This record gives sequence, structure tokens and C-alpha cells, in this order.
Amino acid sequence: MKADSETIPIERFLALDIHKHYILVGGMNCQRDWILRPRKVRMSRFPEWVQKNLKLTDAIVLESTSNAWEIYDLVSPLVAKALVANPLKVGQIAGAKVKTDKLDVERLLILLIADIVPEVWVPPDHVRDLRALISHRWRIHKQIAMTKNRLHSFIHRFNLIPPEGPLFSKKNLSWWQGQEFSSMVRLQIEQDLLILEHLTAHKEAVHQELSCLSNRDPWAEDMVFLMQIPGLGVVLSMTVLSAIGEISRFEDAKNLVGYAGLGAGIHSSGLKHQGKRITKAGRKELRWAMVEAAWGAVRSDSHWKVQYEQLKQRGKHSNAAIVAIARKLLVSIWHVLTKREAHCHSTEEDLAYKMLIWSQRMDENALRGMTRQQFAKYGLLRLGKGIHLTRIVRNGLPRRIAPAEEVLALLPEYHLLE
Repeated sequence: MKADSETIPIERFLALDIHKHYILVGGMNCQRDWILRPRKVRMSRFPEWVQKNLKLTDAIVLESTSNAWEIYDLVSPLVAKALVANPLKVGQIAGAKVKTDKLDVERLLILLIADIVPEVWVPPDHVRDLRALISHRWRIHKQIAMTKNRLHSFIHRFNLIPPEGPLFSKKNLSWWQGQEFSSMVRLQIEQDLLILEHLTAHKEAVHQELSCLSNRDPWAEDMVFLMQIPGLGVVLSMTVLSAIGEISRFEDAKNLVGYAGLGAGIHSSGLKHQGKRITKAGRKELRWAMVEAAWGAVRSDSHWKVQYEQLKQRGKHSNAAIVAIARKLLVSIWHVLTKREAHCHSTEEDLAYKMLIWSQRMDENALRGMTRQQFAKYGLLRLGKGIHLTRIVRNGLPRRIAPAEEVLALLPEYHLLE
């Protein structure tokens, strides 16, 4: 059983410097005397080492690395307190010009004893898994972009006139095949086209998995609130949720904006007070998702389009204006996720259309026995909206929304209408 660090005094302070094949372990007492000089423990022996050496009266710190979570899961049940340190902030606090593994361990121990370790949030397993999938998608996306750039370079190199429409669509495949290239160039182009086809299929498979996950616990509850935000689709919404993890971690919207690196930097000294560009000191995938969502919101939503135009009229560059919109959207996200409320700038018809679009991204298994019209109504009911809405018109086409009674017949345990 794990000790309560608030009631049981800490007797030893330990630090772990994690490497690929070994972990450097060191320990001090509260007087900063070495009780365990830094030593290497092979990664293969580390599980055995922790079982023999860790105590329930220990405090332990390790820096955040790619394999830190597995180590944290291994040691945290065996000690009174386990912390994961932010390596960037540790470096800023230490400010050392000399860096060795042993000095790293010593610095971590000094911060741990002083109780000033700059911690990072330890995500639960489902957040780790989603973040890994989002990272995998991003790597595929970059590979696709690189492949397309190589193919574009052939067009530029040979002064070719590309066909109309999407250059890499199936209907334009014959255009590539009809060009006269040398055997070596043709081999490169054929292989790049095959690579592009395979990577695109892999990316679609990831999108399908994200769509299915979006309507499963623990993501479905937050997704219904997030999907109503203009500019956010399934992929961007799941990216935002993976980065946020738990919205309760953020006391206010300002903290969330800072976490995304979308807050403006400030230089203030004496009589000089000057605003700077955004800090970019945060999760870059969250920042990317919000900028993408901002462009989508400006194109599709009249409210955000007006906001964007007003920012440009005040002299902001288009990129600066879109970053400001991204920041405002993130503030909206904090409010709808924290307060569990519908988006104030969306009509019931807007929300119904977003729910229909969401349903179209899922397969039948993900819909869990509901039709797309029933799923759209279910989403509206969870938002406390559209109880009597059964029809909307978008792009000149009428679209049916299932009656509330139809959904309640499928889900008798659902009592929002009572």
C-alpha cells in the first residue's frame, strides 16, 4: 500500500536520469548528504532493483522523456511521492553551463528536497494512447507532404503543365502515366505515387479509428460539447482533447491559452511596456489544431468571420488575426467543457448539422445501433437543445433529424426530457 506523503515524513530523496539502456540513480537525505551515490542500473535490471531498494517513505523525481511514463508507473506505487519534472524548466532553474549525468541527478535532488520541482501532468493510459495515435497521424501527414513535394518538383523540373483538379487524384493518375520520362525518373515517380497511395490509406485508417474513439468512453462526453465549436471536426477535436487531457487541470481559460502557447509575450521594464508575439511555449499540436480550427471557423461561420475582418481592419496581419481567433476559440472551448454548456454563437440548426457531420465520420459500429439522424438528435439532447427539431436545410438540401421520441425509445435510460 502506498504511503500518504502528507502524514508520513520523507526519509530519502531519489532522482532518476533516464537513458535508453540504463538509468542513473542517486539519493540524498533532507540535509543534502549523499546516501546513494549516482550509479547506473541497466534498464533490464531496473524492475528488480526498484522492488529491492525503494521504500514507502521515499520521494522520487524523474525528468519527462519518451519512456518516462513506464518508469513512473513502475516506481510510483512503491514510494510516498513520485514527480515527473519538466526538463525545460529544470534547465531554466538550474541555469548550469556544465552538464553531466551526475550533475543532472544532483540538480533534480536539490529541487526535490526544496519542493520546487517544476512538475508535468502525468496523463492516464487512455490519454497517452490517444496522444501516441495523434503523433502517428502527424508523422504520416508529414510523409505525405514530403512525397507530394517530390512529385511537384518533377513538374517544375520538366516545365510540365499539370491537369485541372486535384493533382494526385485517381482520375489524374493517367496524366502521370502519359508523360515521357527517362526510365530512372519514371521509376522515382511510380514509386512516389505508390508511396502516396499507401500513406493516404494509412492516414484514412487513423481517421477512421479516431472517429470510432470519438463516440466511446471516455471521449464521447467531451466530444459532444467540443464538436459544436465552429471549425472543429473529428480529427481536430480529438487532437484538442488529447492535448488537454482533463479540462479540470486548468483553473481558467487563461491557463489553457498559456498551455497552448497562444498567449502573447510581454516585455515590461521601467517605463517600457511592449507586447510580443505568442510565446509558443506549450503543446504544439494543440496550437496547430486551434489555428486550423480558426481558419475553418472564419470560412464557415459568420460570427467568427466578422471577428476576423474586424481584427484585420485594426491593422493586424492575416496570420496575426487568425492566431487571435484561435485564442478566442480556445477560450470558448474552456467554457463549454468546464461549464458543460452549448456554444452561445451556434443555433440549433448549426448544432444539428455538426452532429450530422460527426455521424458521417463514423461506421455503423461506432454509431452503436443508431442511425445518423438518431445520433444527431442524441447529440442535441445531450446539449439540451433541439428537442422539437426534426428538419434542417443546409446548402439548399433538406436534412432529417430524428424525433426525440425515436431516440428515447432506443435509450430508455435517457431522461433529459423529463
